Amino acid sequence: MANEGPTDWDAAKVRKWLDSRIAASRADQVAAERGGWGQQDDCDKASAEEMVCTLMQAKDSAIDQKRFAVDLKTLLDRDEFIWRGVYDDTRFDRHVRSYVRKLAKMAKTNVGFDRTARYQ
Repeated sequence: MANEGPTDWDAAKVRKWLDSRIAASRADQVAAERGGWGQQDDCDKASAEEMVCTLMQAKDSAIDQKRFAVDLKTLLDRDEFIWRGVYDDTRFDRHVRSYVRKLAKMAKTNVGFDRTARYQ
C-alpha cells in the first residue's frame, strides 16, 4: 500500500470533483430558479460555479497541478465572462472571480478535492 501524502496531485480525483460540482451547481440553479426573483443572486452564483468547472473540465486541466493553476490564472485574467442564464452581469463576474480564486487556493494547497457532496 503506497503512502500518499496530502500534496500528491490526483488527476482522477480532481476530475471527479469537477464533475460533482457541475452537477451540484446545475441542481442549485434549478432550485434558485424555482425561488423566483429573490434568489437570482444564488442562481448567478451557481452559474458562475458551473461555468468555471465546465471550462476547467473541457480543457482537461486536471492532468497536472501546475497546468491547473495556469489555466485558472488565464481564466482570471479574462475581461468579462459570458454564460447562459445570468441575471446580473456585474454580479456574475464577481462570483466567477471569487470562485476562480477559491479554486486556485484549493489547487495550490491540494486540499478539498476529496469532498464531492453537493453542499460544501
